[in-house]
Amino acid sequence: MKRLITTIKNIWAIEDLRKRILYTLSLVLVYRIGSYVVLPGVDPSQLSGLQSQTQEGIMGLLNMFSGGAFANASIFALGIMPYITASIVVQLLVMVVPYFQKKQREGESGRRQMTQITRYLTILVTILQAPAYITNMMSQLGASTTAIYPFDGSDPSVFFWISSILILTSGTLFVMWLGERITDKGIGNGISLLIMVGIIARLPFALVGEFGSRMEEGGGLIMFLVEIVIWLVVILLCILLVQGTRKIPVQYAKRVIGNKQYGGVRQYIPLKVNAAGVMPIIFAQAIMFIPITLLGFSDSQSGSGFLAVFSDFNGFWYNFVFAILIIAFTFFYTAIAINPNQMADDMKKNGGFIPGVKPGKKTAEYLENILSKITLPGSIFLAIVAILPAFVSLLGVNSQFAQFYGGTSLLIMVGVILDTLQQIESHLLMRHYDGLTKTGRIKGRSSLPA
Repeated sequence: MKRLITTIKNIWAIEDLRKRILYTLSLVLVYRIGSYVVLPGVDPSQLSGLQSQTQEGIMGLLNMFSGGAFANASIFALGIMPYITASIVVQLLVMVVPYFQKKQREGESGRRQMTQITRYLTILVTILQAPAYITNMMSQLGASTTAIYPFDGSDPSVFFWISSILILTSGTLFVMWLGERITDKGIGNGISLLIMVGIIARLPFALVGEFGSRMEEGGGLIMFLVEIVIWLVVILLCILLVQGTRKIPVQYAKRVIGNKQYGGVRQYIPLKVNAAGVMPIIFAQAIMFIPITLLGFSDSQSGSGFLAVFSDFNGFWYNFVFAILIIAFTFFYTAIAINPNQMADDMKKNGGFIPGVKPGKKTAEYLENILSKITLPGSIFLAIVAILPAFVSLLGVNSQFAQFYGGTSLLIMVGVILDTLQQIESHLLMRHYDGLTKTGRIKGRSSLPA
């Protein structure tokens, strides 16, 4: 406890770090206040139907990522997810389109152009998603009630549609701007931090709900404490997954230039066990919701049976297919994100080689073999983490609290917190203060789509 107080004092003593933290907290506060500002023309007292819809399923995930703004019919209802969608699309375009590959290799100027393209694509995605959100909100509130403008009992006017679409689009762009400001002048990755804040905002309600259910249904305080301990163990395992690396030794040849000697040192290439981050889970979830959406319009018995199987998020076949897709996407995304041939060429150009391995093709084959060996256990562990909420739900855990036992939400929380702590520790060490941890070291986080 004494060391914690000393660390907090050291953080507060650094003026630049203090300003960055306060700036970040102020923008996060603005984001949280905005998530409770309801769209003009919507009666907040009539949102019970929309809130009950967002208890589980895809709506529950969207509501969690938006910090409850989705269920509140807020001006930030769409949150930062359109920007994440646009970022994923741009990443995929970089992998397959030569024009975007060229822009990525142009350095800082190319990065700025890619960022601008992502912003324009975010506007397009938001304009497409806003009418869908309004339609769903109207179906839950009732389009002919006084819950929606105008208040004369008639159908919502064109003005309501246009104004709501503009407000939702502006809200998403404002949230995107907040994230970029946090990244530039605050601490941590702004976009990822806002997603994490939205997830953590639902945690107190989930804990209270689980505590109440345990007190009413049975188990009592002891069972609740056991669930908390298991949850902490799962978090520790996720930290191991996020920070797990395989170090490949690289030896650089000695070079004598003038009176100085360069090279001749051994360095390491850290290959992450989970190089794909949370992207496989995001892709797999998108694939799993496609058949549910399409077969929802079918009235046939076969379609209804298939729909019943894949609508049960706690069912065996849903989670089995979900896990297989995650494993497949982990290999796919890792193969695209990490290019062993390019790594071998860069090593050869810089006079580096892996001890015992010939430079060039043999080095590329060696790296590819190592990637395959570490990606398989990493993908299986990632699949287990993703389907863990279904297992704990079957054991009687509240559905809201079960979402924090794994999946995208827990991995994002762990990754963003580690990244933020790493930046704070770098500020402390740069000014000759002790780091956040006396033993061990914070080693970064998994990559996020943002």
